[in-house]
Amino acid sequence: MTEQAPRVLLADDQTLVRTGFRMILGADGIDVVAEATNGAEAVEAARRTRPDVVLMDIRMPEMDGLEATRRILTGAPGEPRVIILTTFDLDRYVYAALSAGASGFLLKDVTPEHLASAVRTVRSGDALLAPAITRRLVQRFARHGSDTAALHRDLASLTPRELEVLGLLARGLSNAELAARLRLAEATVKTHVARILAKLGLRDRVQAVIVAYETGLVSAGEREPPKRSSGQT
Repeated sequence: MTEQAPRVLLADDQTLVRTGFRMILGADGIDVVAEATNGAEAVEAARRTRPDVVLMDIRMPEMDGLEATRRILTGAPGEPRVIILTTFDLDRYVYAALSAGASGFLLKDVTPEHLASAVRTVRSGDALLAPAITRRLVQRFARHGSDTAALHRDLASLTPRELEVLGLLARGLSNAELAARLRLAEATVKTHVARILAKLGLRDRVQAVIVAYETGLVSAGEREPPKRSSGQT
């Protein structure tokens, strides 16, 4: 059976950006079900059309993309995934948007191939960002104004191996790199990551990286620990 095409909401105050993205996505068989010129319109359109993915600009009039993301991602079943659009790769709002539940971010000069791939990746339930990109964001913005909330996650539910996996994931290692580093099968690594997300109530590895920094499991600029010789699983 053919997989149903992703349904996308475009939220950007620039007509040319929306037009270009709509053409790119349409050419790849992705259905743009609605467009919004500000955050308030995005919230209303998301409720009305129930898209799979929202491409959300950060800087918009009336209501910015950060507040719109918070309102769209309420934790209700079937809510869409949000990809943040930004002109700058370290926009000061991106970290807050990721903390609010966004599944990743894209620069507005993204290639057509990457844009379509990103929508499909996020729609499938995976995180958009490569861990190394996420790490750059978190290292710059983690703990800024969030000292009182930094320890909101309890890592005590994680096993020593899961803590190790989370720490390495936060330092930018992919599943394949984690498998090689820990001398595990990649399927085993995926199982560890899935259990970490489930235990901490997280939606994807982007949020897992954020939690690793916010709880102090790893720190900005911290070097990767030396390799272990143990075959522990």
